[in-house]
Amino acid sequence: MAILNSLPPFAIFYIGGLIAVLTRGHLRSIILVIVPVLGAWNLMGFEPGSHMHTQLLGFDLTLMRVDKLSLLFGCLFHLAAFIGLIFAFHLRDPVQQAASILYAGSALGAVFAGDLITLFIFWELLALTSAFLIWARRTERAYRATVRYLLIQVSSGLILLAGVLIHIQQTGSTTFEYIGLGGTASWLIFIAFGIKCAFPLLHNWLTDAYPESTPTGSVFLSAFTTKVAVYALARAYPGAEPLIYIGATMTAFPIFFAVIENDLRRVLGYSMINQIGFMVCGIGLGTELALNGAVSHAFNDVIFKGLLFMSMGAVLLRAGTMDGSHLGGLYKSMPITTTLCIVGAASISAFPLFSGFVSKSMVMAAAVEEGHPWVWAILLFASAGVFHHAGIKIPFFAFFAHDSGIRCKEAPPNMLIAMVIAAAICIFNGCYPWVLYSMLPFDVDYVPYTASHVLSQLQLLFWSAMAFTILKLTNLYPPELPSINIDVEWVYRRGGPIAVNWALAVGGRIDRAFRVGVLRRIDRLIATIMHFHGPTGVMARTWEIGNSVMVITLVLALFLVLFYA
Repeated sequence: MAILNSLPPFAIFYIGGLIAVLTRGHLRSIILVIVPVLGAWNLMGFEPGSHMHTQLLGFDLTLMRVDKLSLLFGCLFHLAAFIGLIFAFHLRDPVQQAASILYAGSALGAVFAGDLITLFIFWELLALTSAFLIWARRTERAYRATVRYLLIQVSSGLILLAGVLIHIQQTGSTTFEYIGLGGTASWLIFIAFGIKCAFPLLHNWLTDAYPESTPTGSVFLSAFTTKVAVYALARAYPGAEPLIYIGATMTAFPIFFAVIENDLRRVLGYSMINQIGFMVCGIGLGTELALNGAVSHAFNDVIFKGLLFMSMGAVLLRAGTMDGSHLGGLYKSMPITTTLCIVGAASISAFPLFSGFVSKSMVMAAAVEEGHPWVWAILLFASAGVFHHAGIKIPFFAFFAHDSGIRCKEAPPNMLIAMVIAAAICIFNGCYPWVLYSMLPFDVDYVPYTASHVLSQLQLLFWSAMAFTILKLTNLYPPELPSINIDVEWVYRRGGPIAVNWALAVGGRIDRAFRVGVLRRIDRLIATIMHFHGPTGVMARTWEIGNSVMVITLVLALFLVLFYA
């Protein structure tokens, strides 16, 4: 125990990943499952206020800073890793298995980071390790999604690095604490967090990459990257007013895309953005009730969204497709998976006695208390919408709807065990929320089970179900058709080529003007001074040498200006 307590949480996962690379077969799977258990044992030895420091290049790095906020996310990530590794126990793919454990370790490193430099290091390691879970599917679409995912995630890291360097230069401090919106550095860091949090217009990496990952990879992806970003926002920007409206927008717009989406894992991607919106809105409100709601909903979301991704991963494994138009009737072949998926659907829809009911309502109550009735109305609409696309659409089109004729085996035993654990947590947190409430950053003075709250939520769910039924019976509900949902990418696809062509045209004109107006005159001047009247070929080589020297000189000058600035 003493040896373990001398290690930061991420180190145990990294060591486990190294051992996993050197082993194979069942032994590797067993070691991976044991790692989060040892990590949880290690975590129990740390109390709020614990720190672990080291020195790097003259900077004092805090590899571990323990308080109630980081401790809750640490417990959550250990739990998510344990469930995910049981779900992936049958794998014999060293790439996926090593990437999964290292990805979880990187997430732990980020949430326990006490300084911005350490945060940046694990921020980039998150991107690198998670990309392998998409690449590991080894399809052309997965390769393309991986490249795009890496470009966007690494860009987030570069923006974060720029903000961190400016912040350190301005304040002289590397401590990762409250930053607030007040200058260039804070806005750069804010944007970097926003990219990983899937802010509106910056969200397509999520709905593009997660559905292309492996059946087990999407479970890990849903647990860590965006929740690390939520943690970072809660740490650095509580009470930032723009987050209220960004979060409200995030809860609403994905509903329209999810309703017409055919790929059911992509539907869950839109649903994830919807749920993160509640967390972001709560962080923006900034009160103790709102922050408790945001953090508790992050905890519950990792479990019930993981359960839904696990159920869809099991369907993908057995049926070989995620298209709602090609599925249906699977309840006959996969009755246990069907039941567990319904538990996840009830949880994300905030049915009473399920986990979403006890956390989502805290954010909505805080919106009313802080005088944001329109924000509350949007959140109410979003609550009804998520019941449509995640609570009803996912289980209905996967397991019921029409009979697709697919007859397959039930999910493997290890997958069922993982889903049962997640489902049990969903029900436990819904029935006994006070255990989760005791772990939150602030004291909780909120009672979810009041007559008015239960009745109003049941009414909302009833009318939402009624609306879905009427739309289906009248054939007004968008049918499940093989299609590509362009989303906001329409702007990129239309505007991107125009912007590139415009930049190339402008750059070409500048280049030609520079060559004609500057380099050629310099060349003529040199020829005049040297009384050079040689053949044309020699003149051309002189021109090329002069051009190269000038370009190199300009690049060096630009580098020096940036370096000394």
